[in-house]
Amino acid sequence: MYESFSNLYYLCIMGRILGIDYGQKRVGLAVSDPLNIFATPLETVPVDKVTGFLKQYTETQPVDVFVVGYPKLLNNTPAQNAPRVTAFVTHLKRTFPGIPVILADERFTSKMAFQAMIDGGLKQKARRDKAAVDKISAVLILQEYLQNNTL
Repeated sequence: MYESFSNLYYLCIMGRILGIDYGQKRVGLAVSDPLNIFATPLETVPVDKVTGFLKQYTETQPVDVFVVGYPKLLNNTPAQNAPRVTAFVTHLKRTFPGIPVILADERFTSKMAFQAMIDGGLKQKARRDKAAVDKISAVLILQEYLQNNTL
């Protein structure tokens, strides 16, 4: 019985997992629930403000892992934005040395995010909001990671 209480306690204090869709202008962010079962949109922030946002967020919420979408082409080679993402990951590791950074394949997430907006009934004007696409892409990156790598 004691073991089940300790497991419950551990589940209650688990940190969240943060999904990141790093773009040229904006960064889409998603976060897991406290039990790391599902992903929800968090925010879209300009590239130059993402470090400050993450510092503020990690001061108020425990974060166990950053999952960063890594852009690849269909032939599995790095896409055009890959050097920017690599530089961001290096910066992230230096800024948050206690939080592991995991790269996740982000192929097709923007297209899937756009399709999810259509399927969700969003009007054409709302679908033009690239910040919303970035946030949904971050959710897709994180949700795939959660499905493949957690309890």
